[in-house]
Amino acid sequence: MVERVKVRFAPSPTGPLHIGGARSALFNWLFARHHGGTMVVRIEDTDLDRSTREYEELILDSLRWLGIDWDEGVGVGGPNGPYRQQERLTLYQPFTERLLATGQAYECFCTEEELEAERQNLIAQGKTPRYLGRCRNLSLQEKEAMRAQGRKPAIRFRVPQGKLLVVDDLVRGRVEFESDDIGDFIIVKSDGFPTYNYAVVIDDALMEITHILRGEEHLSNTPRQLLIYEALGFKVPQFAHISLILGEDRSKMSKRHGATSVVQYREHGYLPHALVNFLALLGWSPEGEEEIYTKEELIRLFSLERVSKSPAVFNLEKLKWMNAHYIKKVSAAELTKLCLPQLQRAGLIGTELTGEQMSWLEQVVAAVQEKLEYLAQVPDFVKVFFGETVELDEKDTAAQQALALETSPAVLQAFLTKTREVSAWDVPQVRQILKEIGKEVGVKGKALYMTVRVAVSGQSHGPDLNSLLALLGPAVVAKRLSYTLENILAH
Repeated sequence: MVERVKVRFAPSPTGPLHIGGARSALFNWLFARHHGGTMVVRIEDTDLDRSTREYEELILDSLRWLGIDWDEGVGVGGPNGPYRQQERLTLYQPFTERLLATGQAYECFCTEEELEAERQNLIAQGKTPRYLGRCRNLSLQEKEAMRAQGRKPAIRFRVPQGKLLVVDDLVRGRVEFESDDIGDFIIVKSDGFPTYNYAVVIDDALMEITHILRGEEHLSNTPRQLLIYEALGFKVPQFAHISLILGEDRSKMSKRHGATSVVQYREHGYLPHALVNFLALLGWSPEGEEEIYTKEELIRLFSLERVSKSPAVFNLEKLKWMNAHYIKKVSAAELTKLCLPQLQRAGLIGTELTGEQMSWLEQVVAAVQEKLEYLAQVPDFVKVFFGETVELDEKDTAAQQALALETSPAVLQAFLTKTREVSAWDVPQVRQILKEIGKEVGVKGKALYMTVRVAVSGQSHGPDLNSLLALLGPAVVAKRLSYTLENILAH
């Protein structure tokens, strides 16, 4: 049993929330909630060229949309603020001074050009690129000479030689690193800003983070961070490095596999519960064969013991299936509200709807609800309910054949006559009218129903025919029948 849990999610605001970052945030959240612990969200914004407040808000909004809340951090406050690294610069300074005073860090005056030349030279020799310690033992006179040239020093950590660094990872087990492979690394850049590996250790220590759950790509950072923990006398938290998310071709998830950010899935019409359910099962597998879980169930069942070392494969078809499941569970009224942005962008509806229009739209959305995998499909599925003319799908062979039947003109003419006898109808009335037409003309099955469907929709597939006709109403159906008789069958 874990006694006390405090975790953090610390994104860099250099872009929208990536699907991998969302999974890391979710695992942290599930772990904290399972153990009754604390979740912290802070912002690592020391990349001045790429970090923006717009991206920060986009990331936080994506977390809120997923239902991931936090107890301490940006937008919430707490006893360990501020929660943006740019606002914490004065907090890092005393630790830097301590490391310099004890000789565990030193000033480095090397230029970018000199460092690159050293790097290329090592690569040419087939060696691992690392800093070879050119400035490790500069005298005071040499430092003053460098300053006189206008060089601004960075601060490097003095990596002890011959040291074995061990991570007892909660997912990957024991992982060992040799300090001799690391090389002295920069902890404060020449502009005064701390590097990631330095600031993150101080932030985690001051905020008393107990467990660090993060992506596997951060494992290589861990030995540097261990050295800083030890040098500053901080207690080392427990690490858990989660496997990568791969595309279906088993390469690293990228844009060629489709959408990579949470905001893109949101815009495509994936529901937050579905995305959370799907992400939770990327690299974690509870006991049993179930695949649909409520958030409460995920919290209750989550454990690091069942997080896999193997990469997780992002299966888009599985996400669609899962999303379709959640779409079916939503009420027609709620689903219609969720679909409004999609329908407005497609130009099918305006921004202001009367109560009557909204009620009709709910019935339209309900008619296609069973077929939806994601909400961006809605405009294509419901466009058949809009407009008074018909556009025949030329690639739809079955539609072409239905209208080519010898009996089709008589079927459509008989139906047109019926539409002029009523001002309104419902599904049972529509069903009865179609039966009467079948008897009058002497047709049944596809010769009746497919012909009518194609005449009013232009295609051989779509929503339930009786529901389609009932929602269109006799006036619109009459106009579409007339259009088909005059403009399609006539040719």
